[in-house]
Parts: sequence; structure tokens; C-alpha cells
Amino acid sequence: MIDPELATRAVRLALERGATDAECTLAEGEEFSAQVRMRALETLKDAGSRRAGLRVLIGKRVGSAHTSDLSSAGMRQMVESALAVAAISTEDPYADLPESSELGSLAGDLRLYSDDIHNFDTAARIQAAIDAEEAALSWDPRITNSEGASFSAYAGERVFANSRGFAGSYRMSSCSLSTTPVARQGDSMERDYWYSLARSHSNLESPAAVGRRAAERTVRRLGARKVPTQKAPVIFDPITARSLLGNIFEAVEGEGIYRKASFLEGKLGEHVASENVTVIDDGCLAGLFGTSPFDDEGVPSRRTVVIDRGVLRNYLLNTYTATKLGMRTTGNAARGVTGNAGVGHGNFYLEKGQRPPEEIIRGFRRGLYVTELIGQGVNIVTGDYSRGAAGLWIENGEFAYPVSEITIAATLQQMLMDVEAAGSDLEFRGSVASPTLLIREMTISGQ
Repeated sequence: MIDPELATRAVRLALERGATDAECTLAEGEEFSAQVRMRALETLKDAGSRRAGLRVLIGKRVGSAHTSDLSSAGMRQMVESALAVAAISTEDPYADLPESSELGSLAGDLRLYSDDIHNFDTAARIQAAIDAEEAALSWDPRITNSEGASFSAYAGERVFANSRGFAGSYRMSSCSLSTTPVARQGDSMERDYWYSLARSHSNLESPAAVGRRAAERTVRRLGARKVPTQKAPVIFDPITARSLLGNIFEAVEGEGIYRKASFLEGKLGEHVASENVTVIDDGCLAGLFGTSPFDDEGVPSRRTVVIDRGVLRNYLLNTYTATKLGMRTTGNAARGVTGNAGVGHGNFYLEKGQRPPEEIIRGFRRGLYVTELIGQGVNIVTGDYSRGAAGLWIENGEFAYPVSEITIAATLQQMLMDVEAAGSDLEFRGSVASPTLLIREMTISGQ
């Protein structure tokens, strides 16, 4: 474990050498990954790292430096390097640290770390990946190949201190298991995947469950066809719906707002979505991947309602973007170990509705159920949306056949207004989550 005093001492030394303010981040971690393919180990990684980063202010001039040498000499060199950069940098009138009154840390156990990560040895981790792939390969004779399976694990610690009186630290852990089988039927060959992600090994789905779900998703794509170009309802499954949440985050984060590079700039207090849309950023939910006791400026994590029943209520801000916009930070500062903080999210999600996804699917005559999105055709400035897609065609409330090689298009503005239903199946597989979403109409380009 890192000595938290290292960060405090680096800040103190920076002030003694002429900085007017300073903040220091320390990070230590152990990272493991095993990749197997066709029942054999292909790659294995087991590595550790320790890093420190310092950001200093001399008035409104900013400098930063980082090091992996946490000895006294290494830390002194980092301080001198950051001060040297600040001395020659251009003044930024908005450069600052949070006010002391804004600093703090959530109390209590947020369940970010579990010791059982270390109780699962290398052989068992490799075997878990092999077992997940084997479960997929043996599920259906049409599954004849695999792009592999992997098991990953991480355990680490983060320390932060600044010259406004804040010092804090927390530990975190995670592990994941995934597999990607390949199926063939005649001339049709398809792939898909499934994965499980958890803070502790005990909460990870079993290799058999991961492999079986990956196999089911793969086989149902066999025999995919195009559909005629048309306008029709589109349902995003929870995995693809997460990408829409990512687009919303890009549109509400402070940098895009002050640069006027977002279709939601200047829209606070306005209806920007249907009443079925409530989007929340919450860094306080115990055990989840967007949770932390404080952000990367030492501001306590919190719950922020971004869109409330269709009305845009808040942007997500760090100290810099808040200052530029004449607002207050929302506790969303994010960075590595060095440099100026950007804007990140906690657990960013769309609130679930009352209807299970099966009921939503049964409720309309025809349309597209999206299970994969391809490409990056989204413009956050204008809201234009066009992406390749694959999934299942729905006829009379049932899945009729798989579809692929199509494009779905609209604008994000219209898609948000056209959310007719959110499913009851909200599940966090990472820090961004969404239930099933039904969009009233999009253009589907096919045959």
C-alpha cells in the first residue's frame, strides 16, 4: 500500500518552492489478464505499477509532472519539473482549485474493494476463461469456432491531497469474465459475446452462465438478412442502449457546454426528452463501478439529476468548467495521475420503467430490436445520428428473424423526444447503464 503522506509531502514541498496551490495524486495497482482461445492459453499478463502526479499553480500559471519513482529524490524531481513548467506557461484566468468548503469525502464502506480478488489464483483464473469458452462451444453444434475468452482482475489504491486542506484515499478491486463464440450455418457466420463484471470474485457470473449467454446471443444471429428501407419503431437492448447514455453524457459534460459544442448547450430548464426519460449521475451507489468517496479534485461524490422526466436540470462539471460557466462543480472531476482534470461521470444511468422488456416487445406490430451498433456516426454538436446496426426483426410482437447490414438514423434530439418506454431491466455492467429503450420511430436503411 502507498504511504498517503507522500502526497501531502509533495504538496507541502511545492508550496515551499513557490507554488501558490498544488494537488498530488498517487496510484498503485496490480493488473492481471489471461486470454485463451480454443481451449488453450494465448496471453498472460500479471503486472504492477506505482505512479505519482503533481499539478501546481503559480498564480494563474499551471504546470504538471509525473513520475513512477516514489523515492524522496523522485518526488523532489517531480515537484521541480512541475514548477518549471508553470513558470513558462501562459496564464489561464480560470485555473483554480475547489474552495475549501467544497472539499470532503463520503463516509462509510462503499464496497469498492474485496479481498477475494487475491484468493483466486492464476490457475483458477485461466480455468475460468477456458470453462466459459467451453460452455459456449458445447452449447450448440453450430458453434464451431471462438475469438477467445478472457479473465481479468485488478486491485489498487488511489491517494489525493491538495493545498486547500484535503487528503484522502480509497482502495478498489474488480474482475471480469468474457467470451466470444463464432457460429456457422451454411454461408452464414456470426459472432457475439457476453461478459460479467464485478468488484468481487464472488459476485461474478459463473463461467457456464457467461458461456451459455454468449452462445445464445451468437446462434440467434445466424441467417441474418436485410430489411427494406423504411421508418419503424426501434428497441435498443440494454447493451446498445448504454451507447445512447454515452451520447447524452458527451452532450452534458461541461467542456462541451462552454465550448458550445453540444446540442444541449443553453437548454437548462427546457424539455429535451420525453417524460419517460430521467437520467441520473450518482457516484454514491455502493459497490458499483462509477462510485468513489470523492472526485479527482477532492470534492465529495454525489447524486445529480441530469434530466428529470424530460427536463434538462443539470450539466456535469468540474471546478474549471464550472468557473467558466459561472456555476459550481458537481463533483465530476476526472483524470489520471497528472494534468488538468477533465469531466467524468459516476454511475450514469437512465431510470428504469415499469414494463418488462418482453411486454414492450409484445406491444407493437413490427420493428427492429437492436443488439449491436457499428461505427461512430454521432455528431454531438448537431445531434445527427447514423450508425450501422444488427439485431432481430419483430413481427406481431415476436422475434421473426435476425437482421444485419442495416443503418439506423435520426437525430439525438428526436430520439430523446421519441422514447416511448423504458424497460424494468436496468442492470449495471459498468458505470453506464440503461434499461431496454423503445424509440417511436427511426429511419432504417436496408435493401
